[in-house]
Amino acid sequence: MSHDTLAIIWFGLWGLVWAVYFILDGFSLGTGIIFPFITKNRQERNQLQEAIGPFWGGHEVWLVLAGGATFAAFPVTYANMFVYFYVPLMLILFSLFFRAVGLEFMHKDENRIWQNTCKWAFSISSFLVAFLFGVAFSNLFYGLPVGKNGIEGGLFALLNSYALLGGFLFVAIFTTAGALWVKIKTEGEVADRAVKVALPASLVASITLCMFFVATANQTPLLENATKENVLYILPALSALSAILVMIFIIRKKIGMAFTFISTTTLFLMATGFTGMYPNMLPSRISEQFSTTLFQAAGSKMNLTLMLWVAGIMLPIVIGYQLWSYTIFKKKINAKEAKGYH
Repeated sequence: MSHDTLAIIWFGLWGLVWAVYFILDGFSLGTGIIFPFITKNRQERNQLQEAIGPFWGGHEVWLVLAGGATFAAFPVTYANMFVYFYVPLMLILFSLFFRAVGLEFMHKDENRIWQNTCKWAFSISSFLVAFLFGVAFSNLFYGLPVGKNGIEGGLFALLNSYALLGGFLFVAIFTTAGALWVKIKTEGEVADRAVKVALPASLVASITLCMFFVATANQTPLLENATKENVLYILPALSALSAILVMIFIIRKKIGMAFTFISTTTLFLMATGFTGMYPNMLPSRISEQFSTTLFQAAGSKMNLTLMLWVAGIMLPIVIGYQLWSYTIFKKKINAKEAKGYH
């Protein structure tokens, strides 16, 4: 295969890994966001800890894979990302840290203040991770204010209305996914409270998604590739349709189907973004000459070939392990038997 073909394949893998991460960790983050609002005592907190405890660490593997793939296949993109998004990425890093501490150390001490602090640290950090990733990727879809001397306008240039809308969209989608996951994995009052959150959250997600796509069509060049290849219009259409089906299945109490379609909402949303960006990885809205394309950013042919072999070996192992973990921990969790983290 030629260097350009390998670069295109890796661009597709790069987008796919990010989409899988947001689908999987999305419901873990959503569970964290609603955690303080649907639990009333320690046993119920234990219940939610066990609902995501066996899985959330595995979900983070996909984040590591996304970062590793960027570093290995597109080193220029990796370097520029940490220049352009230094502050947001550091905020995400610290949020991930406090999220883990809040979840795993919540009941390491019987002190009520400690437990409440960890509970809210887990929730707020989950919200921030979702919101900041939404802001970051919305800026990629919108185009970065990159000029001759790098980002123009600093951090506040990234906090434009479109990016903020994208941040709240991610929060709404992940909250819906989290509520549905809690309903699937738990029994009792916590599950009943979660499903009461799921319907309004899915309504907010659907409305915000439609607003986001309208803003995308009017404020960004993201749909220009779809005007050249009309079949690409099916991606945002399927994302919007999936979001609507989530509400329908929640109303019909088919929670498994609703969870499936909130996942496809995320998948097609990310597919819309990545196909719209192509061939750019870090597009500039100031001038195309300051954009970073996948062909400019890609590593050597040998590097891309070697990494493709590594991905071909490692990805099936990761997927197999995670499928096995979902099989092992498929039992619903009730509050009386839940033990949480120890």
